Amino acid sequence: MEPVLESNAFFMAIEYLAIFCCGLSGGLMAVHKGYDLFSILMTSWLTAVGGGIVRDVLLGIFPPVGISDRGLVLTTLASGLVVAVIHPEVDKLKWTMLVVDALALGLFAVNGTSKALIYHASGMTAVFIGMFTTLSGGLIRDVLLNEVPAVIKDRHWYAVPSFVGCVLTVLLGKALSAGLVTFNAEMIGDVLIVGIVVAMRILSVVFNIQLPGALRRHEAHLPPVQPSRYLRRPVIHPQAHDSGASGRSRNRDDDDDADNGGDNDEPRASDRAK
Repeated sequence: MEPVLESNAFFMAIEYLAIFCCGLSGGLMAVHKGYDLFSILMTSWLTAVGGGIVRDVLLGIFPPVGISDRGLVLTTLASGLVVAVIHPEVDKLKWTMLVVDALALGLFAVNGTSKALIYHASGMTAVFIGMFTTLSGGLIRDVLLNEVPAVIKDRHWYAVPSFVGCVLTVLLGKALSAGLVTFNAEMIGDVLIVGIVVAMRILSVVFNIQLPGALRRHEAHLPPVQPSRYLRRPVIHPQAHDSGASGRSRNRDDDDDADNGGDNDEPRASDRAK
């Protein structure tokens, strides 16, 4: 049994378009780095099908789709060749690439989660595998090119829409298994989930919607530390150790002078009288 989106020629065409555009974005980063043609092709391939390879390895499907599906492999290689020639034009298609990238985000989330459910994964496992399918390609690309991963650097909604899509896909799949929805209803639901993911991603960029970060705090509210009666904190800093040693040596010298009756001081008055 195949995922719903892979059982329809129209959705398969959309998926190939999304994979082609993912390959364009990966190859474009290699072009900006000044790498050769082989590096551009490899980056395009890993960006487009890296998530599918990770998904299949986790599910125990060998060989993975990224090296066994001839159509996908040729599509990714074609995207690398195309971007090596028309990279100035691709640079100017920012909004087009953003929309297609968001479409790929939704398709990969639904596809990866559905495939995990077909292989009898639990709901939580299916969500994780769907997230890996969605994010692994870009993560491999950025690590390969020594860049901060986009899932961390991009402060707009990127992983959040894919997570929402994976959770909704699990709920829809469970409803299908329980007989609450039909196969056609599931297909319509998958399309709606892809639309929700695309809308969340694009709206976050258009309206600059970001997740909040850590709270800004300058004081730590902790109970006071009680000094120990038996253990003394060791001296770690060498200068502090030296100053402490010199202070102890001076104290020992003062004690020796006191024991010797102050030999280094001036003679007492009785000695001068003698």
